[in-house]
Amino acid sequence: MKVLMVEDSEDDACLLCAELTNAGNDLTYKRVDCDLQMQAALEESDWDIIIADHSMPSFSSIDALDVLKKSGKDIPFIIYSNAISEQMIVSALSHGAHDYIFKGNFSRLLPSIVRELKNADIRRAKQQADNHIYQLAYFDELTGLPKRNLFCEKSSLMLPGLMDSRNVTTLAATYSIYMNHLMRINNTYGYAVGDTLIQQLAYRLSDCVEDNCILSRIGGSKFAFFKSNMNDHCEIQKFADRIMESVISPFIVDSLEFYVALSIGISVFPDDGNDASTLLGNAESARSLAKKSYENNCKYYIKEMGEASSKRLVLETSLRKAVERGELLLQYQPVIDLKTRKFIAAEALVRWNHPEFGLLPPDKFIPLADETGLIIRIGEWVLYQACKQAKTWHDASYGPMSVLVNVSAVQLGQPQLKDHVANVLNKTGLHPACLELEITESVLMQDAESSVNTLHELKEMGIKIAVDDFGTGYSSLAYLKRFPIDILKIDRTFIRDLSIDSDSLAIVTAITALAKSLNLIIVAEGVETKEQLDYLCNKKCDRAQGFLFSKPLNTDDLASFLRPSKVVVK
Repeated sequence: MKVLMVEDSEDDACLLCAELTNAGNDLTYKRVDCDLQMQAALEESDWDIIIADHSMPSFSSIDALDVLKKSGKDIPFIIYSNAISEQMIVSALSHGAHDYIFKGNFSRLLPSIVRELKNADIRRAKQQADNHIYQLAYFDELTGLPKRNLFCEKSSLMLPGLMDSRNVTTLAATYSIYMNHLMRINNTYGYAVGDTLIQQLAYRLSDCVEDNCILSRIGGSKFAFFKSNMNDHCEIQKFADRIMESVISPFIVDSLEFYVALSIGISVFPDDGNDASTLLGNAESARSLAKKSYENNCKYYIKEMGEASSKRLVLETSLRKAVERGELLLQYQPVIDLKTRKFIAAEALVRWNHPEFGLLPPDKFIPLADETGLIIRIGEWVLYQACKQAKTWHDASYGPMSVLVNVSAVQLGQPQLKDHVANVLNKTGLHPACLELEITESVLMQDAESSVNTLHELKEMGIKIAVDDFGTGYSSLAYLKRFPIDILKIDRTFIRDLSIDSDSLAIVTAITALAKSLNLIIVAEGVETKEQLDYLCNKKCDRAQGFLFSKPLNTDDLASFLRPSKVVVK
């Protein structure tokens, strides 16, 4: 036990030391009798307890308590002194002393020391817990950077100082930063690699921190800067350029080389908001638009973004409960075999019957579902309902028609996609050969290597793979040969312009010839006229769908197409 004795009598100090040692304590002590000695002792070592005489020629227990307070240390303080007035005892205790013991009453002193040492341990444990909770609440565990709440608190403290006495406002900017493709990296290389990449990015972004600047990790692959005391918009842009420049050189993780692309949204004080939360929210709205444009791009906030963001938030909030409320529904668009002119398959198309905005087509909410991750839940619901419906048709002896279900980029990137599809087929009893999964060409090419592996796993289950919107993406023939594809679907834009655009005519002819050479089934989307149909039949196109045959229908309305003898178009 380390004891700091505030005592002017060497004899009294030695006597106390002997008593404590005889009680079985392994004692280390030091005696001081003035403020400078005590201050030096507190600075040079940590003490378990302080035992102080009350009244000394040039020092007192009250003076000693003041020195202890200035040191900032939490050390039990016991006054061990001859008789003093009750008023003085109360004053000392209110000043911070933990106990008063009459000098010589050692049997009373020892339990007091034990009690106060235990209380000190409790206080330290509580302080450590409080510090840990504060760290968890305000600092990101992976990077050590402030979280969103602390970022907004610190930003808010800097905002009032941006307007001087002449009512002239200095500019400030909030930068919302998004590192693209983290989910793909996590799914392909594992979360350990993704975490290391985030740490390296945080380190590089930290190099951009200057005076009047705060960096935060908002969450996932999102970061934010707040920078005040900016003179003009040129300076604001220069800082954005510096952020972009920080990721030009590749990142190396476990011998893997990654080139990071950022999307940045910028909001400017005071035009885009007068408080930290508003500025960050508006910067995030601008960043969402930058993310949709092209990589390594930054966008400035404009008012219209806020209005769109408000409606988006309403939709997102509603979408989270749409499945539970039964607001989603499926319609089915028939797919026609052009040789027999009969219905052989149906594409499942999800609709949202929104209580405020009415029946919404997929393009009004699926992109939002992709961004928020809600597409996983929605996709699971669509797959189950479509397979269940197809099995109902089979059981009703309507023939072995297939059902087509779209798969998004987020779903394709999920490691558990194969297991989920297998589980749905097992639950519904649908034969795998009657399920066709549609993936757009652009989604396939986002991560070609990972896509090939996932599609091979699905193909081995007996499921057919269709490439949707073919011709609008950027796949090469070499990649196309690597994918285990069964079906190519020509995008409706080329079909629409067949009679008026020679380029569309040439593209459809080329795609059809390509599909035939690779033994793939070719499907034309968006067929609306007899002229388009005749051209496609002449080019030996296998299947077609579009308003010429039928618009997407509810299950009950589709019944007329399910008769095996039904000839759709002669």
